[in-house]
Amino acid sequence: MKVLGVISTTALLFLLGATVPAFAQEEHQEDKAKPAEHEESAKPAAKPEATKPAKQEEAAKPAKQEEAKPAKQEAAKPAARQEPQQQAKAQQPKTQFAKNGQKDSAGHVYNESHFGPSHHARFEANGGRFTNGRREYSYGGYWFYAGVYPPWFYQQDVYFIMGADGFWYAVSYSDPSLMFQVNIG
Repeated sequence: MKVLGVISTTALLFLLGATVPAFAQEEHQEDKAKPAEHEESAKPAAKPEATKPAKQEEAAKPAKQEEAKPAKQEAAKPAARQEPQQQAKAQQPKTQFAKNGQKDSAGHVYNESHFGPSHHARFEANGGRFTNGRREYSYGGYWFYAGVYPPWFYQQDVYFIMGADGFWYAVSYSDPSLMFQVNIG
């Protein structure tokens, strides 16, 4: 009986010894198909644990997770680069404009019959009036002015609107994403 147990145990060890290298070859072939994963999984697999395939699989999983994390961080980096642009737009109202009858801090009343996209106009660089060292433009019964006007302001139709924040904005009629804050006199 003991001889049969020894033979069975020996046969089992030979079988296990034959499957481990075959399993390792399968992983190696899969790694060739995915070279980026192969480089990552090669680092944890440097330990001599050829007799423990379950631990190799567990070691490969964290490497794949670590590989996925930098990709997410890299995807976040372009967003961080765009952040100043988004911050500039965030300072401007996004389709949240004042309601008819709303007043700004100086008491100027927003009235849709005088302001908004249906009342667009084109302004000239030398148009309007020059008062108190600034160029002012008449629109909706008020005079609007800015410290600096962007070039597009003179190249396309523009309308003025009050944001929900109570500030006034000049908005491009053809591209509403182009807007800047103006003052009202």
